Amino acid sequence: MKEDLLHFIWRCDKLQGRPLTTSTSEQIVIKNPGTLNRYAGPDFFNAQIEVGGQLWAGNVEMHLKSSDWYAHHHEVDSNYDNVILHVVWEDDISIFRRDGTEVPTLELRKHIAPIILTKYQQLFQHFNPTFINCEKDFANFDSFLVNGYLEILYVERLEQKATLIFKLLQKSNNDWERVLFIMLMKNFGSKINGDLFAQRAVQLDFSKVRKTGTELHQIESLLFGYMGLLSVEDCNDAYYINLQKEYGYLSNKFNFDSPLGKPGFFGLRPANFPTIRMSQLAHLYHKHQQLFSKLLDADHRDDIYSIFNIEAGPYWDDHFTFGKKSKVRKKKLSKSFIDLLIINTIIPLRFCYSKQVGLDWTDSLLTLISQLKPEKNSIIDGFKNLGSSTTNALESQAKIQLYNGYCSKNKCLHCTFGANLLDRNT
Repeated sequence: MKEDLLHFIWRCDKLQGRPLTTSTSEQIVIKNPGTLNRYAGPDFFNAQIEVGGQLWAGNVEMHLKSSDWYAHHHEVDSNYDNVILHVVWEDDISIFRRDGTEVPTLELRKHIAPIILTKYQQLFQHFNPTFINCEKDFANFDSFLVNGYLEILYVERLEQKATLIFKLLQKSNNDWERVLFIMLMKNFGSKINGDLFAQRAVQLDFSKVRKTGTELHQIESLLFGYMGLLSVEDCNDAYYINLQKEYGYLSNKFNFDSPLGKPGFFGLRPANFPTIRMSQLAHLYHKHQQLFSKLLDADHRDDIYSIFNIEAGPYWDDHFTFGKKSKVRKKKLSKSFIDLLIINTIIPLRFCYSKQVGLDWTDSLLTLISQLKPEKNSIIDGFKNLGSSTTNALESQAKIQLYNGYCSKNKCLHCTFGANLLDRNT
């Protein structure tokens, strides 16, 4: 038994038509169950409950046992002063607000149909899934339900990504160009170096990027040196030596600190080596001085592809690392990599910008993400094995959100699919 079942019973109106009373035998009539709160505070806001003939408006809190009220210290928390009903599975003690008034309590175990408990237990206790709890039923969900919920899940994922972006904006005094630079550094660093590059980007005064961006050699020297890529032993290539000299000059001029840690190469494909990515990023900022503004004006996917039509410098045509030659090959940003930048950087930034300036770009962003190919990973493969194909990046992002936010945490009754599965059988 978990509280999510209580939430499901309450918000899905499973008590409709049942004679309800408090633990002190006062009649209860649910006029409005309220709105589920997914954050700190009471579980349901703005409910309307008639208790003993008196209509109350306020919040509803839920626990497995009444005594959990005290275990969670709600009796001293002002956020719970407006709780009008305590809904519990087992009423083991009377509970009181800060002012000493008793909170009416509804004990649910006296009112729940056995079929609900049976289906709930089958979903969680009597099945050993290989991927997700509802895997035997997932492919049979109504397509209208699936498409609608996947869109909701994608927006939910955007909201989560927006949290980081708004924090960065606050620290940078709403410098959108700087925040874009930080997010690009994170994504150009991939999983291996993303956190290190983002951390260094946060520490870097972005005005120095603006100043050096007009000269390709300077912006390359800045990025390679500041990211700790100019400490190679026994490299006598003229390109490398010139980068070192230029960064030494910039470091003294701008009083840069020493890099903390070195970027990793192990586990990366050569095309993702930090050397290649830093050269590509340097060329991007040399070519586009007002990159964020240009991305705001890019209405179509192909416009964004055009902006990121970038390749590493000529030295990297036959190198992946300093001092070691390789087969000649242009190191151009691939469309698949640009798609990842659109998914993880550009759309989240445009989403945040639209929220800040009061514009509704939701439809255009949904159209843009739907034009991109889906990501390939174990989560998407897992859904494919259930018979659920993934046709675009909106669906892949939504399924990642579904799995990470709900399936892997057994939050089935907070999920539209899980709630639908239980609701259809009760």
